[in-house]
Amino acid sequence: MANHKSALKRVRSDEAKKERNKYQHKTTRNAIRDLRATTDKKEAEKQYPKVVAMLDKLAKRNIIHKNKAANLKSGLAAHIASL
Repeated sequence: MANHKSALKRVRSDEAKKERNKYQHKTTRNAIRDLRATTDKKEAEKQYPKVVAMLDKLAKRNIIHKNKAANLKSGLAAHIASL
């Protein structure tokens, strides 16, 4: 167990950050899934900027790697173009 008050606080804050990161990551994955399931081009183009913003935010906070975010954005853009 932790020997210092600061280490105990770090454990608590890390747990809070983990929960927040998990929620944001799962929300983004659901948004990506919904966008991929969309068959209407107008609707997909409307959703795309929101999903891109979510991916950029995850990459900025190191929840996902920046290259993974770029690959996902590229794949989603290709999906929209194919509609």
